[in-house]
Amino acid sequence: MNISGSSLPVMNSGGQGAEVYSAALAKKRQQADGQAAIALIESAANVTRAAQSPSAGVTSTLGNNINIHV
Repeated sequence: MNISGSSLPVMNSGGQGAEVYSAALAKKRQQADGQAAIALIESAANVTRAAQSPSAGVTSTLGNNINIHV
């Protein structure tokens, strides 16, 4: 098994363009993932706010009066 540098393929300048393109695609993917994460966090915050606000209905008075007979 030969591990010398002479057996490695020669990289030409055309490969650098592919590397730049790949890096640009990776950056766009990271930005899209980040935007999706932000949207998920914001939607979770909206659900939390809705869950914390008291509802005006029959259930809003449920449990306020507890009758205990001894």
